[in-house]
Amino acid sequence: MMQDLRAAAAYIQAHSNSFQPDTGIILGTGLGALAREVEVEHEINYADIPNFPLSTVESHAGRLLLGRMAGKKVAVLQGRFHYYEGYSMQQVAMPVRVLKLLGIGRLLVSNAAGGLNPDFNIADLMLIDDHINLQPGNPLIGPNPDELGPRFPDMFAPYDADLLARAEAAAQALGQAGTTRRGVYASVPGPMLETPAEYRYLRTIGADAVGMSTVPEVIAARHLGLPVLAVSVITDLCAPGHLKPVVLADIFAAAGAAEPRLTALIKAVVEGL
Repeated sequence: MMQDLRAAAAYIQAHSNSFQPDTGIILGTGLGALAREVEVEHEINYADIPNFPLSTVESHAGRLLLGRMAGKKVAVLQGRFHYYEGYSMQQVAMPVRVLKLLGIGRLLVSNAAGGLNPDFNIADLMLIDDHINLQPGNPLIGPNPDELGPRFPDMFAPYDADLLARAEAAAQALGQAGTTRRGVYASVPGPMLETPAEYRYLRTIGADAVGMSTVPEVIAARHLGLPVLAVSVITDLCAPGHLKPVVLADIFAAAGAAEPRLTALIKAVVEGL
């Protein structure tokens, strides 16, 4: 494992004049516009990075951008990987581990999610303050190289309290308080969306939103000791009374409607770091 991670990191360093980012950012489904806020110094296709997986999902560009956002050095993963694409959890988490080797000190994550909380509206932002892992595994299963983290990492606070407070303050300053929520994210395997009974089950066990990503990356980041901020864009409503067949174009439209607010929020958080 470590050999593959080091090879990927070494390639990126060799093709970026040893650029050392402070913050890693993962962009989720339909949320690639944040990349336009980066003053790109180096752009590397995933296909060129040794051992790196390839994005196969529509709207995931499959590029690593290295540069500056709000004057701060960032590494932006324009596209992520999912278990449902056929990747192992180790592959899903690989980019986070490679970014850590490059030098990041924190991770910011975005995703598109279905809203289970009846108070949520389409295009709301949800700051994730806890999660429920319903994936069939996690990236810590298997051998545990000591340099990645402890064998039994604590998950009492997977989402960093300081970053959450910064995000809430930024939302308030930007006039987004009414459309920015906090809640629990449930991560499921996918790729099919849930049945009505499954939505009811997820709400019953305490989830406010559901999606098919993020948690494996967060587990890997916390294992590495990285503080994490994660934001869901609510792209469809899954509470009773709101359910209807989901059209992918509607999900992209909802993500697009929320993108300016998500972009402003993440940029404000990065600027204040």
